[in-house]
Amino acid sequence: MLALMVLYSSAAALLRRASRSARLRLRFDNLRWRAKVGLSMRRDAPREARWPYGTFLQRLGPGARELVLDLGVRRQVAAGQILIHEGVRESHLVLLEAGLTKVTASLPDGRSALLSLRVGGDLVGEMSALNDQPRSATVTTCGPTRYSVISRDRFTQFLKEHPESALELAAMVADRLRWSNRRRIDFTSYPVKIRVARVIAELCRTHGRRSPDGVVIDVRLTQPELATICGAAETSIQKTLRDLRTERLVDTDYRRITVRDLHRLRGLGEMPADEE
Repeated sequence: MLALMVLYSSAAALLRRASRSARLRLRFDNLRWRAKVGLSMRRDAPREARWPYGTFLQRLGPGARELVLDLGVRRQVAAGQILIHEGVRESHLVLLEAGLTKVTASLPDGRSALLSLRVGGDLVGEMSALNDQPRSATVTTCGPTRYSVISRDRFTQFLKEHPESALELAAMVADRLRWSNRRRIDFTSYPVKIRVARVIAELCRTHGRRSPDGVVIDVRLTQPELATICGAAETSIQKTLRDLRTERLVDTDYRRITVRDLHRLRGLGEMPADEE
């Protein structure tokens, strides 16, 4: 919550400092920029992509989105590459353009806890860029990933010139905090089976694709990783998945889950029907 308050305060200060003449100049610059990059947009598929709901790029307007995509240095890596190391003091940001990554944190016993998943359009590393503190988690690619590395100075300048984007950044952080709070409530309020159903149903919404057999979650998620994100023991996860298979709610393959009946799964997770 403190990080959220700092972000909102920074965004409000930026808005107050943005004069009317600056806004008019930025509008003109945006129009000139769009005309200039029109041809390159047709050649660059990621710029035309429909970014997943809730990601940073999806939240921005077309002009601001184009500017952000050109802020950094583009790179492409294979699966299993670490983009951000927990505990390292560095301040650049990583803008994911394509691929899937997992965010993990080290536990005192040496294991890693899966905190979240990030996809193309997401921004990671923003907290260290804003508060100049060591990285709080590790970000690892789960498959071939294309991303860009943005320096803190360039990103800060972008936020000063586009205060609306600063507010969207604050909204993104607020959503992530809300998701974390929801997981904490789940841990204390629901038994393991309901927690697993809720997490799998949410993964269907964020990372699922329709197939003749149901909704396929193509995230390579191991049972220990699912256990950490659900706040349960691995043996409890194994038993719960076995029960869900018996009830024909899900099928499990090598690190892949297929939800056969999403409506019933959401009912098991006591999730609102209007969110389907």
